[in-house]
Amino acid sequence: MRQYTLSDFDFALPPELIAQHPAAERSSSRLLDGTQAAPVDRIFRELPVLLNPGDLLVFNDTKVLKARLFGEKPSGGKVELLIERVLGGNQVAAHMRVSKKPEVGTTLRLIGGGNLSATLLGRWPDADGALFRFVLSNDAGDDPYALMEQHGHVPLPPYITHSDSAEDANRYQTVFAKNPGAVAAPTAALHFDEALLAQIDARGVQRASVTLHVGAGTFQPVKTENLSEHQMHSEWYEVPPLTQQAIQECRDRGGRVVAVGTTTVRTLESWALSGQERGDTRIFITPGFEFQVIDALVTNFHLPKSSLMMLVSAFAGYERVMALYAHAIAQGYRFFSYGDAMWLARQQNPVR
Repeated sequence: MRQYTLSDFDFALPPELIAQHPAAERSSSRLLDGTQAAPVDRIFRELPVLLNPGDLLVFNDTKVLKARLFGEKPSGGKVELLIERVLGGNQVAAHMRVSKKPEVGTTLRLIGGGNLSATLLGRWPDADGALFRFVLSNDAGDDPYALMEQHGHVPLPPYITHSDSAEDANRYQTVFAKNPGAVAAPTAALHFDEALLAQIDARGVQRASVTLHVGAGTFQPVKTENLSEHQMHSEWYEVPPLTQQAIQECRDRGGRVVAVGTTTVRTLESWALSGQERGDTRIFITPGFEFQVIDALVTNFHLPKSSLMMLVSAFAGYERVMALYAHAIAQGYRFFSYGDAMWLARQQNPVR
């Protein structure tokens, strides 16, 4: 098969197409139907007509944490923490943005009431040294989840230029978010509202959930021209027994398994490869990957040279995806987390 390189997944995107705010209504975003011979421009609330009775929609029910905390070192230097994982015992693993890294044992004073602080314990080895271990504390003895909810900020992606607001606290979260742990939203699911979910149910389409706590690494571009040299970030996932059963029942009745978002794809295909219903995954899906679970995909438009561009190209075909992106740019679709969506089917005869 063709050997793809990083440059194959680059494209020119006008900056004005990067969505800075969500659409007025969740389901009013545009939806590019990429399953026809020619692209079809739709509105997201039309999705039910693309689904068949007996299909299974699988969502990621992760909940985005208010994981960004600001503060200062004892010297007065500014510091920013982005908490990626809660480790137990009030310990967290976090990215640290600071001009000069403090020494182990340093206590950072964080913005928030009740003497909120974070004490540096050292590197967290499970993330190849990219994360640091801290102990969070305040006078009330709250746990990290409570501290983030009270004092943290929505961890908006780096390409969204405004500070987080009440709108972001609501709209950078799915309507069915349940399990806290993500620092980035499963953005394809942001388009679903209660009215649309009711229409999907009425059409005889089943629903199930998985959990993948999306990490900040989802925004990191691939930097190696040779894709085999890229090291994926680690993310925790779970495929509950009820969802496994729902997938088998969907197969038995001849329905399609429809992944809502690339996070759901990574979860289900990791489970299929490993046989483990929960754990950490570093799955890196590039053209030539053999999908075992997913038949159709709802996804947003992704960054150039990103692992997610490679995933959707592996799923629907490289030439088709690049042509759809060219169409989307020409038609002024909105890109990335707050942007519009695509509807894709798995290519039947991928090039080997």
